[in-house]
Amino acid sequence: MGLGTYENYHRAPPAMMKFGYDAPEGVEIRGRYDGEFAAILDRDALQFVAGLQREFRSRIKYAMECREEAKRSFSEGASPGFDPATRYIREGEWTCAPVPPAVADRTVEITGPAERKMIINALNSGAKVFMADFEDALSPSWENLMRGQVNLKDAVDGTITFHDKARNRVYKLNNQTAKLFVRPRGWHLPEAHILIDGEPATGCLVDFGLYFYHNHAAFRRTQGAGLGPFFYLPKMENSREAKLWNCVFEKAEKTAGIERGSIRATVLIETLPAVFQMNEILYELRDHSVGLNCGRWDYIFSYVKTFQAHRDRLLPDRVQVGMTQHFMKSYSDLLIWTCHRRGVHAMGGMAAQIPIRDDPEANNAALELVRKDKLREVRAGHDGTWAAHPGLVPVCMEVFSNNMGDTPNQIQSMKLEDASAITEEDLLQRPRGSRSLDGLRLNTRVGIQYLAAWLTGAGSVPLYNLMEDAATAEISRVQNWQWLKYGAELDGDGLGVKVNNDLFGKVVEEEMCRIEREAGKEKFRRGMYKEACKIFARQCTAPTLDDFLTLNAYNNIVIHHPTGSSSRL
Repeated sequence: MGLGTYENYHRAPPAMMKFGYDAPEGVEIRGRYDGEFAAILDRDALQFVAGLQREFRSRIKYAMECREEAKRSFSEGASPGFDPATRYIREGEWTCAPVPPAVADRTVEITGPAERKMIINALNSGAKVFMADFEDALSPSWENLMRGQVNLKDAVDGTITFHDKARNRVYKLNNQTAKLFVRPRGWHLPEAHILIDGEPATGCLVDFGLYFYHNHAAFRRTQGAGLGPFFYLPKMENSREAKLWNCVFEKAEKTAGIERGSIRATVLIETLPAVFQMNEILYELRDHSVGLNCGRWDYIFSYVKTFQAHRDRLLPDRVQVGMTQHFMKSYSDLLIWTCHRRGVHAMGGMAAQIPIRDDPEANNAALELVRKDKLREVRAGHDGTWAAHPGLVPVCMEVFSNNMGDTPNQIQSMKLEDASAITEEDLLQRPRGSRSLDGLRLNTRVGIQYLAAWLTGAGSVPLYNLMEDAATAEISRVQNWQWLKYGAELDGDGLGVKVNNDLFGKVVEEEMCRIEREAGKEKFRRGMYKEACKIFARQCTAPTLDDFLTLNAYNNIVIHHPTGSSSRL
């Protein structure tokens, strides 16, 4: 689905026009009307978003065309690599703008969707940063996105509360809270509920624009010590896309009348092409950068997607593709060296485990895995790490504090000069390991259950004691597709069978039965498991690989209302 295609989205039943958004000329709101949403979608805020869309849409379209051209090149046998034309940037002596004192210490960052209770718990968790997510951890329904904007405005204002009626408990912010970062969607995702000049808006410009417009002044006063707001930027593939973000930031700063370089952002290095342009990405954002992050789950997904036409690049079971694989360690080491050389944070990856409350022994084993992973990160030179659950924050904090002492980061102390010798071959080395029927089953079970939750509004889903988001579901999907495409041999469990459509069909049928048993008949009946199964199976068996699971499934959660009317009659 392209940015300009919206004819096939669901339409709500006709309703009498009782309410409507006050949209400027050329802007049409097709999402449900809500009084709280209208305070976010006021005329001036929409004018700001429309201004961003009109100024940058042609460049966004060109950036997406360049992605397609690169994909064609890789499918014809090319591999990503360092660009000779930008060697002067990689070898030059330059640094990014100084790190803002407000975020010098980022030892533990917690992430999660921009949901009200989650925001309060995360800001109160003891982590140094909370990244509120409009991307992989959020299902981008109209309700979730607009409610998220309302929630974040209340959080920045310091007024956010939540009444849990089931527990009869009121949640509110502590006196001391984590610093707030916000992750908008990637360049490729549209916002089909907002039309600008007849075309769906670009999702990330909606997320960024509405949040920035309503919160920049309060954020700079209460959290940023005169700087901010702070962002995470996902799914970037090259420095051209980083330059585009830099131009958006400069436009926003100029419009708001704040000094250039106020906005700061960390870029997730979560695509294989981007690892070869880390210096260039930082260079384009050098006045606005606060580092890079190892988005390792999406990075594995991108490895398969980049090499989708290369039958010699089959991945082993996803549980075997960890940070000790040579290509993953090389990626992490190069990121640390690059960031510290340029004076910014090198953030580690996600601890996806969640506490296992009914099994102390299994819980202790899970926490030990987290400790080992975080110890590896801090000793490698990372300045901080991610956690998916508040229960992991003390464990992660303890590991980093014990190994970093009183310093807020390792930017000056861990230069990792050996990483300067990392080559293209190191970054592209084939992962080692075996493939098993259990791996195929796990991929299928996780993929279907995640997508079923996503279709019903949940983007962050606890499955088998791990917090799954779109990134881990993507690994499941593309690995199944790759094994099916090339008839991978399941050599890890002694079966020796090859993956084909018949085997996959049987696995899908059996795993759906297992999902029904685990969920219970009533939950299974009320859920969207069958719809999710159809979408997931279709994508796994498609002749060509869909770029993104959620982009393909997006039509299923878009509901158009007549020009932003209320659904009430």
